[in-house]
Amino acid sequence: MNIGLLILIVIGGAAGGLSTIYIAVSLFGTLGYKIYRKIRYGMSLYQ
Repeated sequence: MNIGLLILIVIGGAAGGLSTIYIAVSLFGTLGYKIYRKIRYGMSLYQ
């Protein structure tokens, strides 16, 4: 295989993996923060 193609494959795979990790962490972080506000301040989960 061409070295340029391999570099593009690695960069694309890294970008996809990092964006997936970021989305998963953000999802659980947001849910945790909303649950914390619900317990601490009695706020709605939907705001």
